[in-house]
Amino acid sequence: MMTVEEAITGRQSVRAYLDRPVEREKLERVLRIAGRAPSGSNIQPWFVHVLQGRVKRELGEALLALHRAQAPAEREYAYYPETWRDPYITRRRACGFGLYRTLGIGRDDKARMSEQHGLNFTFFGAPVGLIFSIDRDMEQGSWLDYGMFLQSIMIAARAEGLETCPQAAFAYQAPTVQRIVGIPPERMLVCGMSLGYADPSAVVNTFRTEREPLDAFVTWAD
Repeated sequence: MMTVEEAITGRQSVRAYLDRPVEREKLERVLRIAGRAPSGSNIQPWFVHVLQGRVKRELGEALLALHRAQAPAEREYAYYPETWRDPYITRRRACGFGLYRTLGIGRDDKARMSEQHGLNFTFFGAPVGLIFSIDRDMEQGSWLDYGMFLQSIMIAARAEGLETCPQAAFAYQAPTVQRIVGIPPERMLVCGMSLGYADPSAVVNTFRTEREPLDAFVTWAD
């Protein structure tokens, strides 16, 4: 059994998975553990759709078609800032270019970049896709709670030998996702997540992002 430190620091966004089904009991255990995540006044504002078969394939085909057609985004909330500035734009570029460099994709190779991004919509080949939603009348505090729930899934999954990749990409075609998955209109799509057994031979899974030192984000008040 890995330690909490190992579970957190060893987590990464895995973008290639083995063709190996995930046992139902493992999925239930991960979600049950994550359901212990804290939330204000214990309101537990999360809803999860677990996709594994026909619906997962249908969703992937529909979103890939939109992506290849360069369809305009239909998002319901802004995940990123409208105007980028340092240090955030520098970190974002380091992440994106680092991933493409690992895959041997040049900075000017827009076609291969687009192809790689499109893999989001098939959950990077993972056997399980998770789609998350929240009631529309929830406020920002509940979205903070949601982040703790998502992190809990990712950490609990590692204890079961599973890996994940949280994906905001699904939020950019929210109406299509909601229609195919069956999310009721009173809820808003939050994001998706790939889950499965990581492919240890995949080059893409060797990519790791850096983290800032404590001095970059901690202020000590004595």
